[in-house]
Amino acid sequence: MTSKHDEEYAPSTAGWVRDQVDKVTEAGTTDAVDIKGMKVVLMTMRGAKSGKIRKVPVMRVEHNGVYAAFASLGGSPKNPVWYYNLQADPKVTLQDGDVVGEYVAREVDGAEYDEWWQRGVAAYPPYAEYQTKTTRKIPLFLLERVN
Repeated sequence: MTSKHDEEYAPSTAGWVRDQVDKVTEAGTTDAVDIKGMKVVLMTMRGAKSGKIRKVPVMRVEHNGVYAAFASLGGSPKNPVWYYNLQADPKVTLQDGDVVGEYVAREVDGAEYDEWWQRGVAAYPPYAEYQTKTTRKIPLFLLERVN
């Protein structure tokens, strides 16, 4: 079954992202991949510039059905491209294991950021190191289910 989204899908220019997306697609579950032995979820969104469908694995940080997406890019001085995609269009499809749902992303700050930052570091400890590598505050989105 081919959907409109499949026809508009533009694979990432990053080889590791393409490889992980391909493995998830083939297996039908995000359990087929990991980052440093830790679970990921797959975000599908619309590209801000291209308008094409983009897919990216992010670390699995979940609490009470809400997911967090950390725009860390490994502590790079710049945000990952997907950060701008979510700013332009916050509607995402999220896959966790073999469960797929529609979500809306919103960037958080303040006490909410601090609470989720701690959850993120607990789920994926390298986030703490990534923050020390950059002068930017690593952006954080919460993904809340809409259906």
